[in-house]
Order: sequence, then C-alpha cells, then structure tokens
Amino acid sequence: MADQLPTAPAPVAALREAGVSVWLDDLSRERLRSGNLQELIDTKGIVGVTTNPSIFQAALADGDAYNEQLRALAAEGKDVDETVFALTTDDVRAACDLFRPLHEATDGVDGRVSIEVDPRLAHDAERTAAQAAELAAAVDRPQVHIKIPATEAGLPAITRTLAQGISVNVTLIFSLERYRAVMNAFIEGLEQALDAGKDISTIHSVASFFVSRVDSEIDARLETIGTDEALALRGRAAVANARLAYQAYEEVFATPRWQRLEAEGGRRQRPLWASTGVKNPDYPDTLYVTELVAADTVNTMPEKTLDATIDHGEVTGDTVTGGYAEAEQVLDQLASLGVDYTEVTDQLETEGVEKFEKSWAELLDGVRAELDKAASA
Repeated sequence: MADQLPTAPAPVAALREAGVSVWLDDLSRERLRSGNLQELIDTKGIVGVTTNPSIFQAALADGDAYNEQLRALAAEGKDVDETVFALTTDDVRAACDLFRPLHEATDGVDGRVSIEVDPRLAHDAERTAAQAAELAAAVDRPQVHIKIPATEAGLPAITRTLAQGISVNVTLIFSLERYRAVMNAFIEGLEQALDAGKDISTIHSVASFFVSRVDSEIDARLETIGTDEALALRGRAAVANARLAYQAYEEVFATPRWQRLEAEGGRRQRPLWASTGVKNPDYPDTLYVTELVAADTVNTMPEKTLDATIDHGEVTGDTVTGGYAEAEQVLDQLASLGVDYTEVTDQLETEGVEKFEKSWAELLDGVRAELDKAASA
C-alpha cells in the first residue's frame, strides 16, 4: 500500500513504515487555490487533513479568498449560519477531491478530511447527530469524517451517526475513561449499522486523543508544587497518557465483541494524536511525534510540526507499546503529588469546548460583517 503513495521525506516515510498516517491539521481556501495543499501531498507525505472551528476562523479572517463566494451568498439572502455552512463544506469537498487518489490507494483508510459540527451543539446529542448527517450530505464525498466532540452528550451522537453509515472523527478526548467510552460508542454504532444491513466496511473512524494540552495543564500544577520530584515530571504526562490510551485500544480491539464486527468487514477506530504541536519551547519540537509512534495510528500535525519532523525528526519504530509500565508509573507519581488526573481532564474538556465555541462565535461575527458589507455595496 505504501508503495502506491507519493514519495515522502525520510522521517515521514519512516512514520508510514511504522504504521503512522501523517495528516495536516489545517485547511484554508488559500491552500486549495494556490496549490499548496497539493504540494504538501506530493512533497511532504501528508495523507489527510483535519479542521476545527479555530482553523476555519483563522482561514476566513486571513486574506480575501472567500470574498467572491461571500458576495454571492449575500446576494442570495443567505444568513450567517447558512453562509458558514456553505463556505466550510465547499473547502472540505474540494480537499476531498484532492485526496481522492490517496483514498483509493489506501482502500479508504487515508485521504480523509474532517469537518466539525457546530461546537454550540456539543451538549445536545440529537442536534449533533442531525447536523452530522447534514454535513455528510453536503460534502457528499466518501472521504469525509464528521468531527463530534467526546462530551457525554457526544457519545450517543457518535453511535447514531456511525449507525447511519457516516464516518466519524471523535474529537476532544483527554481521559482514558472517556476514551474507553468513545470506543464503546463506536462499536455500538457499527453493531447498529450491521443490524440495519449496512456495509460496515465503508465506515471509518478515528479517535482524536489530545496531547500537548495535557502537559500544559499538568506542568503548571507541577511548577506550583515546585519540588524537585514535581519538576522532574514536567513534559511526561501527555506522552504517558497517550501511551496508556493505545494500550486501551489494543485491549478493546482484541475482544470477541469486536472480532465479530471485524469478521463482517468492520475497520478499527484508529487512535489519532491531536494537538501535537509543542507548546513549551523547552521541549523538543517533535516530542509528540517521535514518542508516539505505533501501528494503525494517525498523527495530525500543524505545518510547523510537520516541517520540524521532516527536518530533524528521528523515527526509530514503535515507541509506544513497550512503555506501558513506565506510563502507569508517571500517572501514579502525579497522583502521589496531589495532581488530580480526573480534575485535569475534565477541565481540559470544558476548556476545549469553550475554545471552539469562542472561535465559532468569532467566525460568525466575521462572516456577518462581510455579509453586511456585501449587502451594502
């Protein structure tokens, strides 16, 4: 399969050989129009793209690539929500078309593009599932992944969306407990799809386990504690957490319950390492790439992290499965210092939803201003 993909720089090729798919964590109309996204496919080895409300907000705020379509939508009398829906689904559809050859070369595994439901629906399962179906129908491409946050309300929405035969990227996963619930929601969705007579081999999913934000929050708490023992644990929690997530993945997808689905063509929900740009400049800028190499995973990177990986990333094969005991020890040490894991992950989930809601509000405000401008022109 790898032989059918475009040639990649050595570190990306090494990741690919180890079973890691490299996706870009960014999309914009400018990247599409300029040929930049195609260039990254051809020369840097990316095989997919993820987006989120923050990414779209930044894309629409930068430059004039959307002006013509904004004027046309204003002339049609579209409101702000309809306009954002049209702009974002058009970008995702165009990206899907670019990735079609990769999608076909990898039997549907890669060549994927994600688009997120309105983050204001994060705590409303019914409306989340309804919009997921609307987004999938509007993009109308087999490679699309609909991103649904892993809130408690998101879990039944994930199941319902998968049961309809729609591929899902589950986002904003921070805790091991919630990750296990996500895998259960995924399996339930495939079971329902199979019972409804759907071809489950066409349903794909990734579970986006967030990385760098875990270190940012836990490091701050360790610095407040300030002891040598506490300071020695800085920069270790996120990798430990992710490695234990992969251990959970191995356990769940070895169960008889999953094996029944796999025998019917079901495809595993791959772990996806998200938020892999290093936020602390004291840490190696490829930390969340080279320390999280494992088979059947995705690493979705900002372009800066991708470039750092290509420039000096040292990929030496699997760096995850041999580290479970050490990872457990790190979490035990954090607990002994009074760092409350559940409190941290709950906080990060809440902040993650709030951040995307804020970006969405800024996106709506920006589009509303452009619609008003176009209407008065």
